[in-house]
Amino acid sequence: MIEVVYFAHGMESGPWGSKIRLLADIATNRGLTVESPDYSHTRDGREREAQLCRLLEEDSRARLLVGSSMGGWVSCRAANQHPPVGLFLMAPAFEMPEHPSAMIPDGVPTWIIHGWDDDVVPPKQSLDRSVGHRLLLVPDGHRLGATFGELGGFFANCLDTLGAIESSPH
Repeated sequence: MIEVVYFAHGMESGPWGSKIRLLADIATNRGLTVESPDYSHTRDGREREAQLCRLLEEDSRARLLVGSSMGGWVSCRAANQHPPVGLFLMAPAFEMPEHPSAMIPDGVPTWIIHGWDDDVVPPKQSLDRSVGHRLLLVPDGHRLGATFGELGGFFANCLDTLGAIESSPH
């Protein structure tokens, strides 16, 4: 059962960009705590990874890690050190220049959404790493702005599957 959702934004975004706001609303409506650290002080993925790992070391709650673009790289790298209940990745940059590759940890249920028309992170990166995981390829670009409905539904499916279903009153 998920208790907290940690968001990792992309290089050009911030901690409360449009995708994160959409997904945070879905998570909080299900009673989950949301954490969205600000990584905009650095463009170095390793520094962002270290920042997230410090937060995860201090938080024993069951977590879902959510990452967009470079934040997908950060979330995957952190997940290998601090295993989450699951990963939700949006146009994840598994490969970045001058950075080690990011791999999805074995045994961690993962949802990946990627736009076919992404001209920032090639969708092939997600195709190559999605075996055994859920992958949704959508007719969209890197920002996934044209497919917000699918993004929200895919995230809700992730939460439902991992046991973050809103409790009903008795």
